[in-house]
Amino acid sequence: MLYRDFGKTNEKVSVLGFGCMRLPVIGDDPSNIDEENAINMLRYAIDHGVNFIDTAYPYHGVSLDQGGASEPFLAKALKDGYREKVKIATKLPSWAIETREDMDRYLNEQLERLETDCIDFYMVHGINKTYWENLKELGFEEFLDQAISDGRIKHAGFSFHDRIELFKEVVDHYDWSFCLIQYNYLDEDYQAGKEGLEYAYKNGLGVAVMEPLRGGQLATSIPQDVQELFNRSDMKRSPAEWALRWVWNTLKCQ
Repeated sequence: MLYRDFGKTNEKVSVLGFGCMRLPVIGDDPSNIDEENAINMLRYAIDHGVNFIDTAYPYHGVSLDQGGASEPFLAKALKDGYREKVKIATKLPSWAIETREDMDRYLNEQLERLETDCIDFYMVHGINKTYWENLKELGFEEFLDQAISDGRIKHAGFSFHDRIELFKEVVDHYDWSFCLIQYNYLDEDYQAGKEGLEYAYKNGLGVAVMEPLRGGQLATSIPQDVQELFNRSDMKRSPAEWALRWVWNTLKCQ
């Protein structure tokens, strides 16, 4: 496994992370995680060097307003010494924040759900224009400063779903350590995109990528013109490997 310095966090993270948003489930209920299968998958990844594990408050839930099954699952999967081998990333549910007190309430609940005393990488989830204005009005900056100071989180970051102009405003507004953006070879100019990636890097932020396979589409539903390029290459790789290597090489060049 390769590792890279993660911005101003002074942490080294694996180039490949493990996301806990789309774990295998039993039946049609997203909260009914196939725990045996999912634990085997997660521990296999960790045993082979993956140390960045990403989850969020609503993942594997039935609605955004309720805590999903992903965080409690992760607590179970990281027993037997696995918690000490990884860095957990999770997220404050921005859409649910109505008061400054809500921020502490959700973070404290997440610490209990994850059965940990400290979250390594804590993000403000899915920032867009509406959430951003509300969070600023309620004083999210003081919340993050306090959570770092009292040891509940190590590093503060954000994930993003809006236009590049807002992305730059968010980067400039607070002393973030890292960010999470959507990026793949079909979404180079989508949302924050390459311009945002470069802007974050120049400002010292670590950059993690979500949707490097576009929710699996770049492993199973390859555009015809892209597939033709793959076919012409002397190097033979799976579609997933092509997509991941594209992201890795782009980030490496920054």
